[in-house]
Amino acid sequence: MKKGRAKRRRGLVLLLFLVVVGLLFFQSEWLGRTIYPIYYKDEIQRSAQRYQIDPHLIAAVIRVESNYKAEAVSAKGALGIMQVMPDTAQWILKKEDFGAITVEDIGRNPEAGIRIGTWYIQELLRQFDGNLNLSLAAYNAGPGKVKQWVDDNVWDGTEKRLGDIPYGETRHYVKKVLYYYNKYQEVHKDLF
Repeated sequence: MKKGRAKRRRGLVLLLFLVVVGLLFFQSEWLGRTIYPIYYKDEIQRSAQRYQIDPHLIAAVIRVESNYKAEAVSAKGALGIMQVMPDTAQWILKKEDFGAITVEDIGRNPEAGIRIGTWYIQELLRQFDGNLNLSLAAYNAGPGKVKQWVDDNVWDGTEKRLGDIPYGETRHYVKKVLYYYNKYQEVHKDLF
């Protein structure tokens, strides 16, 4: 009697396991979108179109910088959803006409933060001739530092040599953004 129950129970557990695996397999798109969500899709899309940047990249930077927290403030004072430093934001606002957007808006308004951060990524890509790795490192450590690393042959800007980035935080940052960028392109390929 006990052997029969144990056998049925094992069979039921196996069946349940197969059903769960099957659901996960067939619902992998749903699972991926649950694990790798993108918030502020419309705001990301508008800024990405305006500055001709892949929206998946913007989403990846946001995920790593603030995990979509619009009013985030870092220990170093970086503001908003894309964690732009106030001095950098001030420089951007002088360089480009953003209408009534202020530095304070970047820390409160996700659309303002996304727009400023996306413009800055576009500017870094321009400065670094489209090299995404160098641009991401510059977003984190500053363009002056990254130019110095390249000029001093410390890092060549390739993904293969990310380990040569002298700042551990920046090295980790670039790897994380690239990871989420690839995941978002894979999981949300039809979103934008």
